[in-house]
Amino acid sequence: MTKIKLCGLKRACDIVWANELEPDYIGFVFAKPSRRYVKPEEAGKLKAMLHESIKAVGVFVDEEPEVIAELVKRGIIDVVQLHGCEDEVFLAQLRKMIQVPIFQAFRIQTVEDVQRAEKSSADMILLDAGAGCGETFDWTLLWNIGRPYFLAGGLTPENVTDAIVQLKPYGVDASSSLETEGVKEKQKMAAFVEAVRGKEKQKGV
Repeated sequence: MTKIKLCGLKRACDIVWANELEPDYIGFVFAKPSRRYVKPEEAGKLKAMLHESIKAVGVFVDEEPEVIAELVKRGIIDVVQLHGCEDEVFLAQLRKMIQVPIFQAFRIQTVEDVQRAEKSSADMILLDAGAGCGETFDWTLLWNIGRPYFLAGGLTPENVTDAIVQLKPYGVDASSSLETEGVKEKQKMAAFVEAVRGKEKQKGV
């Protein structure tokens, strides 16, 4: 079954809705320039509300490894997602400090970008059009990819089922399509989850 990640949650009601919808992952954005930024203290309170079956992913952009490790140590996040220019040296340094999965995001514009993502030592790669731009990229670039991945970038209830049928990604990640005027909306979150799981139930997955 395709994994689901609902990213950019920052309010108590977002967590309540996530608990009802039961995605596999939710995301807290710790990149301060983002309008979805959540302070660590607030994220801690939200994590305490989150059902234990749902993993909390911390999204970082070129953050210091010590800062990331501290959030892991405090139990605020279960997974680290790197969305900046982090290289293999950074990943190796971070692995010495934490014992949780590391996801690494890549902006996909060319076949070379896909090849670079495939070589990542991260536990999982996430393929996106950009840093939360809410746009899709050319999915044909992924036809020959040789490792599991999360698909992100412009996924909506209207196109996610096509993406799953065409690409069979390990997981799908949505954020901006779940929002109205910059905040999460329960109906949109529910529609996205249903578009993924409802289609799979029809196919007997």
